[in-house]
Amino acid sequence: MKRFLPLFLLLSLCVALCGCAEPAPEAASDKVQIVATVFPAYDFARQIAGERAEVMLLIPPGTEVHSFEPTARDVTRIANADLLVCNGGESEAWLEELLEGQDGARSVFYMLDCVDALEEELKEGMQASEEEEDGEEGPEYDEHVWTSPVNAQRICRALTDRLCEADSDGEESYRTACDEYCAQLAQLDEAFREVTDGAARRTVIFADRFPVRYFVEEYGLDYYAAFPGCAEDTEPAAGTVAFLIDKVREEQIPAVFYIEFSNEKMADIIAEDTGCEKLLFHSCHNVSADALREGVGYLELMRGNVISLKEALG
Repeated sequence: MKRFLPLFLLLSLCVALCGCAEPAPEAASDKVQIVATVFPAYDFARQIAGERAEVMLLIPPGTEVHSFEPTARDVTRIANADLLVCNGGESEAWLEELLEGQDGARSVFYMLDCVDALEEELKEGMQASEEEEDGEEGPEYDEHVWTSPVNAQRICRALTDRLCEADSDGEESYRTACDEYCAQLAQLDEAFREVTDGAARRTVIFADRFPVRYFVEEYGLDYYAAFPGCAEDTEPAAGTVAFLIDKVREEQIPAVFYIEFSNEKMADIIAEDTGCEKLLFHSCHNVSADALREGVGYLELMRGNVISLKEALG
């Protein structure tokens, strides 16, 4: 975390002292100003807040979330926000450092605080970093809490409470929108349960990172994967690939998953070697620029996952 401090100090000095580097002022608005760090936070906020707020996604679409570094404009936007909606956890350590360096209090909402956090686990065959193998790192919690639609409902309810505190005049609007959106999340949850309850098997294989621990726990699925959810590695060892190939053959798995923005190399290798299909399972961590412009949301992405899961468990 210490390596971020010089960056934040430099950004702060540029914003405060250097007129040539200061971002152009944005148009004033009477609406609630919400800044969201990751796409799920952004989408939940815009679904609930509607026209009463301006919601901005801080991490650009298509960006590798785990390596994001804020610009001077980002620092200004965070400083001016009425509500900052973020995920929390180690991947947003840069944000905690930034907030400590800014004067004034603001309302910060952490999605990770809304659920019972699960520790990341190293499953059989999963490729670990040297630190994880040596046990040098302490317990690390899986931060992808939104991947369970049940958790998504908890997050949205808690976020609604926070919005009502920030803008009491909009309470009726916020609670109505939240009820409607949570009803759709409940339908999504039911769709996943229909698939898993009637499935021929209960094991999924991710030839990729594994950012959906909360999802498989919610629906009672077993899994094998190449890497933990926030792993920096993307090139698997030969032993990892061989292990997953053996699992596909042993359990006659019809399809393996890859996640968004993956290079898909491992999924290609396993599919070619075993004859299984490769399917996208979208973690909803981020979306492409085109998807963002088209207004694609969490519900649409997860409905696509219902179709993929049905095929993989068939």
